[in-house]
Amino acid sequence: MNATARSDEHQALLKHFFDGKVLGLARAITVVENERAGFQELLHTVMASGPQTKRVGFTGPPGAGKSSLVAAVATEYRKLDEHLGVVAVDPTSPYSGGALLGDRIRMNDISTDPGIFIRSMATRGSLGGLAATTKEVVDLMDAFGFDRVLVETVGVGQTELEVTAAADTVVVVLVPESGDAIQAMKAGLMEIADVFVVNKADRPGAPRLVKELRQALHLRAGSALQDIPAHHGVDLGQAMKKERTTDAPAKEPEGWSVPVLTTNALTNEGVEKLLDTISEHRVWLEESGEIEQRRRARAAIRIRDVVDREMRRVAWKSDDVQRLLREGVEEISAGDGTPYSAADVILGTLLR
Repeated sequence: MNATARSDEHQALLKHFFDGKVLGLARAITVVENERAGFQELLHTVMASGPQTKRVGFTGPPGAGKSSLVAAVATEYRKLDEHLGVVAVDPTSPYSGGALLGDRIRMNDISTDPGIFIRSMATRGSLGGLAATTKEVVDLMDAFGFDRVLVETVGVGQTELEVTAAADTVVVVLVPESGDAIQAMKAGLMEIADVFVVNKADRPGAPRLVKELRQALHLRAGSALQDIPAHHGVDLGQAMKKERTTDAPAKEPEGWSVPVLTTNALTNEGVEKLLDTISEHRVWLEESGEIEQRRRARAAIRIRDVVDREMRRVAWKSDDVQRLLREGVEEISAGDGTPYSAADVILGTLLR
């Protein structure tokens, strides 16, 4: 397709997109997800007005019931007449390279609601809990005008914390059998969680996990020992001049106290409380100015991501770089070079 035809196609696509046609959104997402020619210009055009929608991320280990909880949350938001975009990141099929669509199946009850747009995405080898273009797809949904966008990550491990770069509020979903709070801390989830949810709260071990999470949050806030007398009769609670009347996490001055909630997505138990808490966190973000700080941090991450991607694109499409790559391989094979010397030559050529 020549440049003129591609431009005409994108103009038609943009018209459908800004007219609020779901087909226009779906096609725009496909263009971006597959990084088709001109996708950068498309994103630049639709993102010109800046972020507007409320973004909520759901992350946690596999089997925590994230999809069921997202479906329950989406159902409640629809009762409030909100129009929603949902991005569900699924593991990549080793055969087709596409998404396995397990999340889409579990969200079957809401998939036919015209007020909810669901997009399943394959991770395509990304290790951050999100697909490589998830953040851009969320940007498209934001520009499309949804009241709220819900982002569900693939089951996370210890480094898969990219959801913070896509969402304003991060909900970490755990289940009793997913391990204790120490595992959550090891996974870095303590640092990214705005709200903890212990799902499937009817299962044995749920109260214990809630207690462990709250204790871990106390520890992080430096308040775990406030009510415990130390050796030799020293009252640490009195010495620290702080009074603890609940088991809720300590709240820093003008900060956000991370709550630990319980839900059962299948029976809807606790879901309304979760919505209230997400709303409270949104108010705190706006009143404290934290929303602007998070958006700035997100913008910096996005700039780096775009530069990294474009540098790779420029580098590996260059005939000179391809020639130097072949020469570098030959030098290594002959014992006259290393990957570092070859990379140094390539970088020197690119930066010249």
